[in-house]
Amino acid sequence: MKSDVEELMPRLLPVEFGASGEELDLNGPPRNPREYLRQVQLEASQCPEVVVAQIDPKKLKKKQTINASVAGCHAAPVGFCPSLSWQQHQVSNFSDVRQSIAKNRNHWSSNTLHDNVEMPDITDEEGWKKFCLGETLYLGTSPSRTEAAEAEPALDHSKVGFPPFLTIVSRLNQSTVLMVLETLVGWFEENDFAPQLGRWLYALLACLEKPLLPEAHSCIRQLARRCAQLRSALETDEDEKLPALNLLVCLVARYFEQSDLADQPE
Repeated sequence: MKSDVEELMPRLLPVEFGASGEELDLNGPPRNPREYLRQVQLEASQCPEVVVAQIDPKKLKKKQTINASVAGCHAAPVGFCPSLSWQQHQVSNFSDVRQSIAKNRNHWSSNTLHDNVEMPDITDEEGWKKFCLGETLYLGTSPSRTEAAEAEPALDHSKVGFPPFLTIVSRLNQSTVLMVLETLVGWFEENDFAPQLGRWLYALLACLEKPLLPEAHSCIRQLARRCAQLRSALETDEDEKLPALNLLVCLVARYFEQSDLADQPE
């Protein structure tokens, strides 16, 4: 007699068990397609119709709720919000930069890197932080006056980080672009804005291909919210960080079409 499930969902490949059905070895490999189907049917027939999960209540006492913020950006303080024409101009320039990178990617990626450039492995997040930001910024150390004076004749990129040269960013595939972007945005969440960070964020956004993956959507929205948060704490509209923070918010909201994060001019 057929079960209720079989009445609602007829077998696509009906195979009868036969007299030897109960003697099938479920642990051994099937010897032919018919035996494979018979094994599947036998396994299904031995499954209970109702399964009750054994849950340990003690494990549910912690970390039951995850708060995911879907809110927009902090509104720009009065006098800090860029004009709509400024935002449109930045988006146009950014689009030109992206087209230039895409057009000349093969050329720049084929150029030989300088001997002192050693790009980290894709899984080495700490290595990428040091590579992009430099040990001084990443580790939060400040060189002594003597060290700074000695470093002037020959720039030490291990201390100040490598700029996002086209010969470097053109070598990054989309997986690496997104990984480095997520790594730097994660660092940015716990630290203040710095010009070296801004240069890399702009370059990585310029290399980020559309349409965006869900992970990329989340990452750039996190970036825009962090920029808006820092902007709201600035004391004056003459702060040197303001143009860079406005630019990153603008690109995320206007170019990458995260409209709910866009600055609305007064």
